[in-house]
Amino acid sequence: MKKLLAATAATALFAGAAMAEEVKIGIILGFTGPLESITPGMAAGAELAMKEVTDSGKFMDGSSVVPVRADSTCVDAAAATAAAERLVTSDGIKAIMGSDCSGVTGAILQNVARPNGIAMISPSATSPGLSTAEDDGLFFRTAPSDARQGVVMTDILMDKDIKTVAVTYTNNDYGKGLADSFQAAFEAAGGTVTISAAHEDNKADYSAEVGALAAAGGDVLVVAGYTDKGGKGIIQASLDSGAFDTFVLPDGMVGQQLVDDIGDGLTGSFGQYPGTDSEGAEIFQGMATAAGFEGTGAFAPESYDAAALIMLAMAAAGSTDSKDWAPKVMDLANAPGEPILPGELGKALDLIAQGVEIDYIGATAVELIGPGESAGNYREIEIKDGVIETVRFR
Repeated sequence: MKKLLAATAATALFAGAAMAEEVKIGIILGFTGPLESITPGMAAGAELAMKEVTDSGKFMDGSSVVPVRADSTCVDAAAATAAAERLVTSDGIKAIMGSDCSGVTGAILQNVARPNGIAMISPSATSPGLSTAEDDGLFFRTAPSDARQGVVMTDILMDKDIKTVAVTYTNNDYGKGLADSFQAAFEAAGGTVTISAAHEDNKADYSAEVGALAAAGGDVLVVAGYTDKGGKGIIQASLDSGAFDTFVLPDGMVGQQLVDDIGDGLTGSFGQYPGTDSEGAEIFQGMATAAGFEGTGAFAPESYDAAALIMLAMAAAGSTDSKDWAPKVMDLANAPGEPILPGELGKALDLIAQGVEIDYIGATAVELIGPGESAGNYREIEIKDGVIETVRFR
């Protein structure tokens, strides 16, 4: 950590906070690329937690937390690795909140985090492959694995008495992992996947892919893609050709921008993304509204929780060194302990200083299992009248 000699533009964001020292935390998300319409809310969620901690004046002897953003692109592993390397070597970050998409997250973990001993907590990388990745105890995620999402998606389809589906997935770790997890769960429940076919992003024409999906048939089309890229193209081509009129939207496909872009054609489509109706979720939504962003957006609450856990773990360890604070994450995220909700990070810091155990509940009813990933709660949604409406929680 570097002693401040004068106020900087970065720390000016945290007016009124103690400025003894500054602790930099990297926020690496796909600010460009196939998820660029939802990442602003994710970054805002993480930065909200950082501002809350800084404003409390109770973090690491009055230190301020400074967010440093970097672009993962979501899909370019080389660009994501380079961006993460700059965060570590040039900016001097002490932790990574991110990354977002599974492929780039895995690349950052192996090429940057492990070699440099920097711990990271992802709010949205959901590939089942990350559950068994070598991580030296440095990787956690506040989002559940897609092994869980595949089961939830199956439950929703079975409740709707839908027994045959076609599946298209973006050709990367996220898409393939989710498609495989879903197919296994759906077929185990008695359903039939007529076809499971990859699609590439950034194509101008998806008529061939849609033709193959339509030929295989299915009551609905599961689109395991991205809101701003190939997934949207597949949906539009399906509607234009009349191949499908109802779509199942997993987490990477849930965003208001997609609904606005497609229009009435998405009415009646449905899906799910991580979420909970807990007390903490309601509190976070109010905090987000006051801060000027949408608190129910995909992975915004998970981003708040990821950032909060990083900072609370540092406080519990009395150190910003990953080898010291990373081992504290699992204990803080699970019982026993005094429950901590959004808006109570200052209280949590007081309790930690007093040697009192805490149970960080946060915005997503955090419970970390196994290799440091969320147990998994989901918001079931349906598109009605141009709006993403919550149906229930699972």
